[in-house]
Amino acid sequence: MDPTKDSTKSRGEVNEPMRFANATLGQHRHVCAFFHDTEEEYRVLLPFVKEGLARGEKAFHIVDPKLRDEHLQRLSSGGVDVPSVEKNGQFELHHWHEVYLRDGHFDRDRMLACMQDVLEQSKRDGFPLARVMGHAEWASGDWPGVDDFLEYECRLNDIIPQYKDAVICLYNLTKCGGNLIIDVMRTHPMILIGGIVQENPFFVPPDEFLRELRERRAPRTKVRPEIT
Repeated sequence: MDPTKDSTKSRGEVNEPMRFANATLGQHRHVCAFFHDTEEEYRVLLPFVKEGLARGEKAFHIVDPKLRDEHLQRLSSGGVDVPSVEKNGQFELHHWHEVYLRDGHFDRDRMLACMQDVLEQSKRDGFPLARVMGHAEWASGDWPGVDDFLEYECRLNDIIPQYKDAVICLYNLTKCGGNLIIDVMRTHPMILIGGIVQENPFFVPPDEFLRELRERRAPRTKVRPEIT
């Protein structure tokens, strides 16, 4: 199947239900997905990936560079013809340093532009939808620019609703600090945890969350006691 041919019969319809774990994704398709281990992760992700590929949709994955080969092996073992979907451009696999951490640092605006370009390029290439999955455990590290990561996650909520594509942000709970996990939860309208997808009760609207971030970063002035 050639995913670039303009045939909705072969590629699937844009409005077909998009299933993820136990749920069908509706208008909110920016999801934070938390996993305790690799087995749990691929138990959830493989059906999602395979469904999209079977429909001729674009798959764009970002992984830990140390786990690149394992990711390919997991897909192959799960029934994905990796060489074929790579050759026809339907599947792209990148690691952190090629996307999030190009030139050794995180640039919020560059990454927002990159994500929008991925979604736009998918449309230009004739794919009905894109399914983007990005591992983001690197954000627990001390990378230059990492302080802007939460703002990036928040501002994605201004971009993703312009499309019907899904962007799944992946976090291994054993590799992320508690503070990061809590804040990440608050920047996604949908959440997957324990294998269950649901609307996120902790989600904070972007304007409100950005205001909170600015307040956190504002220098605190010490109030000197009055001398009487």
